[in-house]
Amino acid sequence: MSAFEGRRAVVIGAGVAGRAAAEALAAEGARVVVTERRDADAVGDVSALTSAGVEVRTGGHEPADLDGAEVVVVSPGIPPDAPPVVWARERGIDVWGELELGARLARSPYLAVTGTNGKTTTTGMLAACLRAGGIDAVACGNIGFPFTTAVRADHDALVVEVSSFQLAVQERFHPRVSVLVNLAPDHLDHHGSFEAYRDAKAAIYREQGGDDVHVGNRDDPAAAAVSAAAPCERRWFGRGMPGDGGPDVGYEGDSLLARGAAGPVELGTVDGERAGHREDAAAAAAAALAYGVGPDAVRDGLAAFEPAAHRGEIVAEIDGVRFLDNSKATNVHAAVAAISAVHDAVLIAGGRAKGQDLSPLRATVPHLRAVVAMGEATPSLHEVFDGHVPLQDAVTIEEAVVVAFAACARPGIVLLAPACASWDQFATYAERGDRFAAAARALPARVGADG
Repeated sequence: MSAFEGRRAVVIGAGVAGRAAAEALAAEGARVVVTERRDADAVGDVSALTSAGVEVRTGGHEPADLDGAEVVVVSPGIPPDAPPVVWARERGIDVWGELELGARLARSPYLAVTGTNGKTTTTGMLAACLRAGGIDAVACGNIGFPFTTAVRADHDALVVEVSSFQLAVQERFHPRVSVLVNLAPDHLDHHGSFEAYRDAKAAIYREQGGDDVHVGNRDDPAAAAVSAAAPCERRWFGRGMPGDGGPDVGYEGDSLLARGAAGPVELGTVDGERAGHREDAAAAAAAALAYGVGPDAVRDGLAAFEPAAHRGEIVAEIDGVRFLDNSKATNVHAAVAAISAVHDAVLIAGGRAKGQDLSPLRATVPHLRAVVAMGEATPSLHEVFDGHVPLQDAVTIEEAVVVAFAACARPGIVLLAPACASWDQFATYAERGDRFAAAARALPARVGADG
């Protein structure tokens, strides 16, 4: 009998993760209620939940929703001071995240990846390396395929992308291999401080020990300090040559190498448009090797991997100008990494800065030919770039594309790496990236019409 049979569970939030948690609990025999602050029209079709016996309550949360509940599962992004979370704790009801529920249901071993940037790419690369090694592995978690859905299928291994939101509300999450890709201030409005955000990330290895492995970034001081405290074997990736005094996985030029008994072992080349994922590739390789995958499979997996949308792919090429969509670069750390992978590029940046200090972007000036600023952060971008690189403003993403195209060398690169959230002008970073791509593809007609 399932441990959840007949228990009353309340799931807070009817998004992707909340729905997956509710379906998993219902499948385990729990009596499930989902509560959602949005109204029914905004929530949309819930027939899959109701047909599974889940009750859905929309339009806000009420203390009575928790009557008789034995566990409350909160969706990622629900802050710790949200009223239903406070009510649950006041009543002594267990409060779990979707990650905790998945950990309690998991039958397959799992690996986990977190970090400020590059989590999704590293997760996908790691899953690809495992599959190339003959392991039935699937990428899941904070990438649109919930952990609680993945654990209900039979796989040899799961590779779970985990966010700080999820890690802050879990107790039993125990990956065989964990990875901290990097660490920089982010989501401080949710966690309250960088220290709290850092501590949430450190929870990825809290349950590890014995034969488990944690993989850390030797070249990121903040991340390395967290990784050094892992209570299990630690392995490292970095920019330098692997070997004595160097990381376990690193680089010689564009060649990715691993430490070997007889010297460095080749794991392939990370160059060209893939250069923006050097850190991610090294992290994935180190984790795959730690899990027991051979170098040949790591090489094949990395070579076969294609990054997800809005993470640096070429979306158009017009008159020798390539347009790179890195709309997912929603903070300074991610934007600096994206810009550092190009040369003589025209940068489109801006949006809602979320209180970030944008001044570190100035270090990328040697990589830039010009900058086009847009959105609420335009004045801040002038403070960063005025006097250092040609700078123009644009009101819309479509205008920004036209201005950037005119300023670009032939051949050349226009890079969307906003360093900011999209919410001042778009619903999501994906909408921003899609509009950028559409504007770039429309350029021949628009340029012709303007001429």
